[in-house]
Amino acid sequence: MESVVRFILEIDRLKGVTRKTRPLGLDRQENSAEHSWQIALLAASLAPYADSPVDIDRVIRMLLLHDIGEIETGDTIVYAEEGWEERKAAELAAVTRIFGLLPEAQAAEFLGLWHEFEAAQTPEARFAHAADRAMPVLLNLANNGQSWRENGISHARVVRRIGPPIQAGCPRLWAYLEAQLETARQQGLFGA
Repeated sequence: MESVVRFILEIDRLKGVTRKTRPLGLDRQENSAEHSWQIALLAASLAPYADSPVDIDRVIRMLLLHDIGEIETGDTIVYAEEGWEERKAAELAAVTRIFGLLPEAQAAEFLGLWHEFEAAQTPEARFAHAADRAMPVLLNLANNGQSWRENGISHARVVRRIGPPIQAGCPRLWAYLEAQLETARQQGLFGA
């Protein structure tokens, strides 16, 4: 019990990791814990649209765990195009330490889910990636391109960074977003 409590209190620090996108109607940036919660619900809501059947419980567990390394590394905007290899190595070290607070079998299970998400080879991991990549887009579309404009992110860069993983994990979601992004481009909601 003590190890689970230590783990839960350690991951509370994820609430202090800020991201670049603002929650709707709020004058602050979202935090990584809010992001993880929201994409887990997005995935659960999108489950009927998955290209092939997925174990949605496994998807949700991946999404709740995938950003825990940000406790030590901070968040990097999804549209960044460089430095990912170093960042992922630092995240692996962080999640290994943090999951290591748990009993050994549970730590191994959580680390396995983290690796599965990162590899994006299973249908569940690809679907989880689609939800993870879609949420910042949905918030930007609803916020008139807030973080795109503030960070100089172009339409082409958004499509390049999020299109392939969303297409691979949930083609129907990508078809929807692709049209929305084109409308946003025509409205001038991008930063470059």
